[in-house]
Amino acid sequence: MLLKFTKMHGLGNDFMVIDGVTQNVRLHPEKIRELSDRNFGVGFDQLLLVEPPSDPDMDFRYRIFNADGSEVEQCGNGARCFAAFVLERKLTSSRRIRVQTSKGNIELRIGKDDEVTVDMGKPELEPWEIPFKAERQSITYKLEVEGKEHEIAAVSMGNPHAVMLVEDCKKAPVENLGRKIQRHARFPQNCNVGFMEIMNPGEVNLRVYERGVGETLACGTGACAAVVAGRLQGLLEPTVKVNLPGGSLSITWKEDDLPVLMTGPATRVYEGHIRI
Repeated sequence: MLLKFTKMHGLGNDFMVIDGVTQNVRLHPEKIRELSDRNFGVGFDQLLLVEPPSDPDMDFRYRIFNADGSEVEQCGNGARCFAAFVLERKLTSSRRIRVQTSKGNIELRIGKDDEVTVDMGKPELEPWEIPFKAERQSITYKLEVEGKEHEIAAVSMGNPHAVMLVEDCKKAPVENLGRKIQRHARFPQNCNVGFMEIMNPGEVNLRVYERGVGETLACGTGACAAVVAGRLQGLLEPTVKVNLPGGSLSITWKEDDLPVLMTGPATRVYEGHIRI
């Protein structure tokens, strides 16, 4: 089978995007791992699959697979690329797109400047919903890693996140500590780990260690989770510029009962085909 795909990125967080609406697509985890290889495959952080929805009120179904072949619930940078992809491929003519995910429905809006705003839904803070093992909900939690306590916030943006405040983002132990927290027993489904440096109430620097990937140049859900964590601690304004290694996102969260809005670019790199 000859499979057509598009390579895209959101602030350097890169994706192989596949149209599963007009193509018959069946990819096993082993094949996804092969395709993700940056030397012998296409190379990507995540594979994004566009499918017809099972919900008649939605326009598409959105599925995300990490480079290790595991399927995950949500990817914010991927959602922006998803919106640009379906519009460019003429799978829709609407600039307001309703998308079904495994963790609920989201809405994507494409602006006149082609920046995409994603309604990421409300953050989930109840430990059992994240999921995170804790007796009760709290703004922050103490997490022990190899005998040392670290203070984290636990947030789900459709996928679980641990967020830590650091003095200097560039010097944060992202690879070592991020890997250990990502697999911590208190996160039954593992988690993404954000290291956030607050520059001022309207701007932060952020690095994220992602499940099944490692550190990426950008993480949209990680940016959302970081702003939620900072807002709950009274440290950030309703709209925050989040600087990631690959570029910046604008994140807005005004009230506890309102959704998180994420705005940023989506870039097409090239189109290709591969024989499966």
